[in-house]
Amino acid sequence: MFVGVDIGGTKVAAGLVDMYGEISTPVRLPMVSHDSAEAGLSAVLQAIAQVISQGDAQVSGIGICSPGPLDPATGIILNPPNLPCWRNFPLAEAVQKVHRVPVQVDNDANAAALAEARWGAGRGYPSVFYATIGTGIGTGIIFDGHIFHGRTGAAGEGGHVSIDYRGPLCGCGKPGCIEVLASGTAIAKRARQKIVAGGKSSMLGLAGGNLDAVNGEIVGEGFAAGDPLATEILTEAADMIALWLGNMIDLLDPHVIVIGGGAAALLRPLFEHMRQRIPKLTVNPRSVEVPIVSSRYGADSGIAGGAALCT
Repeated sequence: MFVGVDIGGTKVAAGLVDMYGEISTPVRLPMVSHDSAEAGLSAVLQAIAQVISQGDAQVSGIGICSPGPLDPATGIILNPPNLPCWRNFPLAEAVQKVHRVPVQVDNDANAAALAEARWGAGRGYPSVFYATIGTGIGTGIIFDGHIFHGRTGAAGEGGHVSIDYRGPLCGCGKPGCIEVLASGTAIAKRARQKIVAGGKSSMLGLAGGNLDAVNGEIVGEGFAAGDPLATEILTEAADMIALWLGNMIDLLDPHVIVIGGGAAALLRPLFEHMRQRIPKLTVNPRSVEVPIVSSRYGADSGIAGGAALCT
């Protein structure tokens, strides 16, 4: 059994994970991200302690997903914007001082990719390209069962690959990243802009007349109900993601593409549309052979991912 820990800006989720990727005794606690480093560590240790106390098996390792930047080789959290409590903080070392088992640390998308390759939708494939589409877009690359970290541990930032150098500025400072164009945040923003510009849609009614409440879920409801504007917005996002995935296929030639994250559920009805578009957007003559599948793990991807780091 392993403990998987998923750290976010506002929460710490943790659970026991067995050798088959099954999760038990999950807990969720507030994360103290705007206090001292010790307070942040205390929240993580409390979550781990609760998980271990509820289980009846010996723990062989602890794996932790944390926002980056971080150094997966040393387990040091460098300077994540969403965790201001930690700057050059040796998280793996601090946890290992309390729990005398191996501790691994990596970013959430890398770890989730590994969990999907070990136990989920990517199981059995030699190489996996994983994308989580939610508030932002994160990616992980798995070759022969191992995360591809690159020279410094910073590889796999596929969400910050630009598909339009004249596009809007991303939070990373580059123009036209796929994250700023097709994430859940971008989809909701485009919907609000089109409604303000006079687009006729049922989405505003679904949001109770509150424009600010038009989010990705509302766009998905509108699409399911046949709303033309919601259909236009999601189809446009799917077209951009298809172009981006075509780039990833040309670069990596993966055996499978696994898509997770909250916004992935919105786009799932358009997976077939993307599959048909991709061969027209790649130079790889066999790109049609690359499966595009939904992830096994949803909101628990960080817990499973953390545990996968220990296997």
